[in-house]
Amino acid sequence: MLGMCRGRRKFVAASLALIFIPALTWLYLSSANFTVKPLPLSPLDPQSSVLIGAAGEHQDLELRLRDVEEHNHALRREISLSPRVPTHSSHHSNSRQGNQLHTHSTEEGTGDSEAKKGAASGNSSDCVPQPVVNKCETIHIAIVCAGYNASRDVVTLVKSVLFHRRNPLHFHFITDSIARKILADLFHTWMVPAVHVNFYDADELKSEVSWIPNKHYSGIYGLMKLVLTKTLPSDLQKVIVLDTDITFATDIAELWVVFHKFKGQQVLGLVENQSDWYLGNLWKNHRPWPALGRGFNTGVILLLLDRLRKLKWEQMWRLTAERELMSMLSTSLADQDIFNAVIKQNPFLVHQLPCFWNVQLSDHTRSEKCYKDVSDLKVIHWNSPKKLRVKNKHVEFFRNLYLTFLEYDGNLLRRELFGCPSETDHNSENLQKTLSELDEDDPCYEFRRERFTVHRTHVYFLHYEYEPALDNTDVTLVAQLSMDRLQMLEAICKHWEGPISLALYLSDAEAQQFLRYAQGSEVLMSRSNVGYHIVYKEGQFYPVNLLRNVAMGQVNTPYMFLSDIDFLPMYGLYEYLRKSVVQLDMGNTKKALVVPAFETLRYRLSFPKSKAELLSQLDMGTLFTFRYHVWTKGHAPTDFAKWRTATTPYRVQWEADFEPYVMVRRESPEYDRRFVGFGWNKVAHIMELDAQEYEFVVLPNAYMIHMPHAPSFDITKFRSNKQYRACLKTLKEEFQQNMSRRYGFAALKYMTVDNNS
Repeated sequence: MLGMCRGRRKFVAASLALIFIPALTWLYLSSANFTVKPLPLSPLDPQSSVLIGAAGEHQDLELRLRDVEEHNHALRREISLSPRVPTHSSHHSNSRQGNQLHTHSTEEGTGDSEAKKGAASGNSSDCVPQPVVNKCETIHIAIVCAGYNASRDVVTLVKSVLFHRRNPLHFHFITDSIARKILADLFHTWMVPAVHVNFYDADELKSEVSWIPNKHYSGIYGLMKLVLTKTLPSDLQKVIVLDTDITFATDIAELWVVFHKFKGQQVLGLVENQSDWYLGNLWKNHRPWPALGRGFNTGVILLLLDRLRKLKWEQMWRLTAERELMSMLSTSLADQDIFNAVIKQNPFLVHQLPCFWNVQLSDHTRSEKCYKDVSDLKVIHWNSPKKLRVKNKHVEFFRNLYLTFLEYDGNLLRRELFGCPSETDHNSENLQKTLSELDEDDPCYEFRRERFTVHRTHVYFLHYEYEPALDNTDVTLVAQLSMDRLQMLEAICKHWEGPISLALYLSDAEAQQFLRYAQGSEVLMSRSNVGYHIVYKEGQFYPVNLLRNVAMGQVNTPYMFLSDIDFLPMYGLYEYLRKSVVQLDMGNTKKALVVPAFETLRYRLSFPKSKAELLSQLDMGTLFTFRYHVWTKGHAPTDFAKWRTATTPYRVQWEADFEPYVMVRRESPEYDRRFVGFGWNKVAHIMELDAQEYEFVVLPNAYMIHMPHAPSFDITKFRSNKQYRACLKTLKEEFQQNMSRRYGFAALKYMTVDNNS
C-alpha cells in the first residue's frame, strides 16, 4: 500500500509539473512583453510593428499552453475516474486484511449515492487512513428474542459473532420471561471473557406497540425494535441491531466501523431489500407499505441512538404508523414496514449498506446478484418462516455455513482477549482460585477438578408448556441421560403422563442430532410437558450428579420423582404418587416415598400392568429385584419380602449403601457433585436425606422396572481401573467426614457403619 501511495504521488507531481511549468513560462513572457515595454496608444505608433510581432509570438504561446492544459485536464480526469472497486480476489484479500486490522475499506462502509459521488469526483483515496475500531472498544449488539425456539436459534448467531470477534462485546437482549431464563443461565455457565449481557423486559414494552395490528409470524415481538431508543440505556450512543436468524461470516467490528461513514442526518444503516416485496408485483393485488424503491430490510440495522433521540424518533415513527394504518390496516412485515414508511418520507435518515451485510434468503429472494458479484459475504440472513428449508438453489452452500456454527463446540469460544482490561468477574476469579488450590500431583486430581467444572447449560432446549395442578400434589419425573440412552425417551413418555425434567449430556453436534430426533418423533412432539435441558460435554467424566441437579432445578411442581432414564415406571404411577401426597400428608411431613425397583434381562418384555402380574413374572424368573446379584445392599432395606404382601405404606430404616428411587419435595437437598461417573452418586444423596431426618416410606402398589442395555463407559472404567476405585473410596471418606462436620453427632453412624462398596 505504501508503495502504491508513493507511485501515485510521483504521478500527481508529474502532472502538476506539466501544468505549472508552461504556466510559469507564460507569466514570465507576459511580464516581459507588457511591463518592460509600454502598451501602445495607437497602431500608428512607430513601435507598433515590434508590438505586432510580439503579439504573434504571445498568441502562439497561448495556443500551446491551452493544448497542454487540455492534455493535463484529461490526465486529471483519468486519475480521478480510475476504478477504485477492487477485483474479487483483491477485495477478498483486502477484507481479510481488514479483519486483522479492524479496518473497513471505503467501499465496504459506503453504500449511499452521496458517497459514490464523492468517490467518482476523486475525493476518496486508498491512501487516506480509514476509520478503525479501537482494540478494546466495546461493540454493542441489541437482539429481540422471545420464546423457546428463538432462544435456541439466537445461540448460533452468538457463536458466529464470538468466533470472529476481537473486541469486547455487550449484548442487549429484549426478552420475555422464558428467553431471559434460558439465556441468563446459558451466559452465566458459558463464562465467555469480555462479554457483558443485559436483559430488558419485553412484557413492559408491549403497551408501546400492541396498538399496531401485525400479520407477521414474529407477532408483537417483531415490532419492538421500534422502541429501542426508549428501551436501551440513555447513555448508549450507537448499537447494531440483529434478528435472531442471522449468521456472521466476519468480524462484527467491520460493521461497527461503518458508523464512521454516516454523514449529515443519517441515523439508520440498512441494506436494500433483496426481494420485490415493496415493488408490489409478487402476486395480483399485492399492496405493500410505502417504501423507497425496493425498500430496506431490518434484519441488520445500525442505529445512532443519540441522534435518533434528538430527531424525536418515537414521535416520528408513531405518526407515520398511525397515518399508514388508516389505509393499510395492519403491518405485514412488522417493524420493517414502519421503518420503510418513515424512510420514504425522510430519505436523508438512511445510510445504505452494501448488500453483503445482509444476504437475505427469503422465498422470493433476489440476493443471487449480490453473492455472484461479491466474493466476500459477511452476513447471512435466513429471513423466511421456513428458515433452512427456504427455496433457493444455492441454499446448500449457505446451510453449510450455518451448520458450522450450529454444531461448533461453544467451549472453544471461552478465549481471552489479550491486552484489554476487563471488569473483574468474581465467579470466574473464585473458580480460578479454587482450582489453583488443588494439587495437580494428586492421583485423584481429575475427580476433584470435575466438581468445580462449570458446564455450559441450555435449559428448555425445546418448547415447554405446563402449569402445575392447583391442588399442590403435582409431581415431575426427574432423570438424566446421554446420547446412548436416547431410545428410552419415547417409552418413558408412554409410561408417565405427567411432567418430566430431563438433563441431557451432549456435545453441540449431538444436541442437533437430538433436536432432529425429537422433532421427528410423534410421541415426543405430542408432549409439551417435557423439559429438555442440555448440559454440554466437558472434561473426562460423566457428571451424573450435576445433571440430576440441573434437571431438579427446573422442576416447577411441588414434588419430584427422582428416577433414572433406563427405568420404566409402572403405568399410572404419576396419579398414584399424587394420591400418596394426600394420603401420607407430604405437605406437612418430611418423607421420601420409595418406589421398589425391579429389572429384566429381556429386551422385549410384556410390561406388567398390575402388582399381581409383576409378582407372577417375579416367580417365573422373568423379573428380578434390582441388582440382587451384584449390589444387594443398594435396595435390600426396601424389604421386598414385606412388599409382596403389603397393602399399606410402611416405613424402613436407612442402612449403609441404600440407594432407592424416591419421590421427595422440590426443596430437598441436591446431589453431591464430587461423585461423577459410576459409584456412590445416589448413595450419598440418600444419606443426606436421612441426615436431614426424612422418613423412608415404601409404597405397596408402586414399582419400576430397569430395562437392559449395554454397560456404560463409566461402569466399565470403574470395573477395570484400580485407580478409579481407589479415588472413589477416597471421595466417599471425605464426604462422610463432611457429613460429620455438618450434622454433628447425628452423623456419627455414617462414620462407624461398614460402607464398603
